[in-house]
Amino acid sequence: MKQLIILIIGTALLSGCATINPPARDPGYAPTMPPAPVSTQDNNGAIFQPVNGLSLFEDVRAHRVGDILTVQLMEKTNASKKAATSTKKDQDINVGVSNLFGRPVTHNGYDPLSASLKGNREFSGDGASSQSNTLTGNISVTIADVLPNGNLVVRGEKVLTINQGDEFIRIAGIVRPVDVSPDNSVLSTKIADAQITYGGRGTLAESNQKGWLARFFDSSLWPF
Repeated sequence: MKQLIILIIGTALLSGCATINPPARDPGYAPTMPPAPVSTQDNNGAIFQPVNGLSLFEDVRAHRVGDILTVQLMEKTNASKKAATSTKKDQDINVGVSNLFGRPVTHNGYDPLSASLKGNREFSGDGASSQSNTLTGNISVTIADVLPNGNLVVRGEKVLTINQGDEFIRIAGIVRPVDVSPDNSVLSTKIADAQITYGGRGTLAESNQKGWLARFFDSSLWPF
């Protein structure tokens, strides 16, 4: 018993000394580095040198590959749907031969040639669905490419590790240079072909998910 207690205490101490592993990042959202600088040229005596040139009148907004751009997330969606169906059908058929060759057809007081059929079908269905999402905040991204028409291809990722889990947000899309404000920010609603992902990993995210057996009973594979 004493050895078991020592083993438990030792395991707890080792787990307390364990370091937190950095979260796995998606390589598809890795930052894009600017191109390598032009090699130094010999001084030919001129005042302007292409390598050391300073753009005095150039706009400081992000417009080159590797520049940083801040995206202001202003996403809000609302969707609702409602459907109702109701059908009803009644059917009543009576078939009988009361006389055959001028005489009633009976057997022990019953008419064996008469028949009756009655059917009743009814269906009623009602469904409703509503969804509302809101996402606000800021995320800085890098320019991955500049298209021939001047539009900017941006992408980026932010990962935040808190206690027992990771929270991450990823965004990618195309931005027009005219939509970039002087402080190098752009609204997420101005991004074309926007792909915004928000999720989490770890203990907290797993605790908010159903088990595989519960998901099976809720799926279309369950026949009942």
